[in-house]
Amino acid sequence: MNVEQIAAIVTGGASGLGGATARMLAAKGAKITIFDLNAEQGKKTAAEIGGQFVAVNVADEDSVNAGLAEAEARNGVARILVNCAGVAPAMRIVNKEGVPHSLETFRKTVEVNLVGTFNMLSKFAARLIAARIEGEEAGVIVNTASVAAYDGQVGQVAYAASKGGVVGLTLSAARDLAQHRIRVVTVAPGIFLTPMLMGLPQAAQESLGTQVPHPSRLGRPEEFAQFIESILANPMLNGEVIRLDGAIRMAPR
Repeated sequence: MNVEQIAAIVTGGASGLGGATARMLAAKGAKITIFDLNAEQGKKTAAEIGGQFVAVNVADEDSVNAGLAEAEARNGVARILVNCAGVAPAMRIVNKEGVPHSLETFRKTVEVNLVGTFNMLSKFAARLIAARIEGEEAGVIVNTASVAAYDGQVGQVAYAASKGGVVGLTLSAARDLAQHRIRVVTVAPGIFLTPMLMGLPQAAQESLGTQVPHPSRLGRPEEFAQFIESILANPMLNGEVIRLDGAIRMAPR
């Protein structure tokens, strides 16, 4: 898909992988709307790339519907959706004091990462289908999973379960939407230099990077965005989950 003058939505686009993706799409001429709950950073990023920001809770139906309506009113119907919004709590099933994993935390993680992805995907697709776009390809949806879906570490049970769900829905969603000429692809990134990791000491960042076989460093958000560009450009990429991880397989801890 040629993204120039195409309306695109990036969830979690205020910073990190979503921020890099929003910047890449804007540089290619797309009309960007950032969905995020971090209003301060979201507005800043949107202003820098000439896009717009809408405060949206991806797990809430009314919030998503309102956000999509606002984005469409400004830029027209969106044909590209990149789902990057997510949370990553660290909690064991039972901690050292014998306290079980918080059900509220588990539920919230699934709500944001899995339910939020589906909520955005389904409502985005409905608006796009109603627009009756002509041509071989109407639109593209890219979801973000994680290598934790396959290699969940100690303390990642909620995160791994939620991202495993995103992996699981990919092929079925692509098959559902194929008749409408909408592709669905999921990226499962490894260890990338996101705001969360940037808060760690430099030594800790370097230690994590050495776990990656090659290149032996943390991934850069710009490299994630570069891969999104490749997915959008290649119409045969559909229904697939692709690891972007430098060949890492995460250890138990």
